Amino acid sequence: MLVRTVLAASAAALLVSASAASAQARDATPAAAPAAALEPCAEKALTVRATPSGQDNVLRLSVTNHTRHTCLVDRIPLVTYGHLDGAAVPFPLSGDAAYTLGAGKTAHAAVRSLSASGDRDARSVGYVVVAANPEHHGTKFSAVSLSEPGGLRVWEPVTTLWQPTRALADEVLAESDGGGVLKV
Repeated sequence: MLVRTVLAASAAALLVSASAASAQARDATPAAAPAAALEPCAEKALTVRATPSGQDNVLRLSVTNHTRHTCLVDRIPLVTYGHLDGAAVPFPLSGDAAYTLGAGKTAHAAVRSLSASGDRDARSVGYVVVAANPEHHGTKFSAVSLSEPGGLRVWEPVTTLWQPTRALADEVLAESDGGGVLKV
């Protein structure tokens, strides 16, 4: 009998505690994170660049905020190749999030267009489009402008997330095996 009473009292205490927590959650206004007050960067406020890296099948990307205000871009650069379906897979794998881009600041990423296993299955395209936010149209770069007059070879492309420096973007890309997997 004592066991039932203790169990019933414990269950009642849990219910009261859960109800109180639920009421607090409904009544409380969520604390605003610093990034929550920031607006997404307007496409016209940004300059997106893609340049050859000097390594086979690797491009360096950058996005510069030309405004006097900090704004947000997507954490993952959107990189699409020609008419092919899909975009480069982020490394490391990452959910949707924003990257804070300070006024006058530049973020960097690197993209590898060819996985280690894709050499024989690669397709060739005449351009790549890079956007800082999925809502943006992006900037189109021809294969010729990227020192690839025969076309950009693509198979399972991988991109880094935006990084504060070019060296860090290169380092992160070097950690992947080309298929979004960390080298061991």
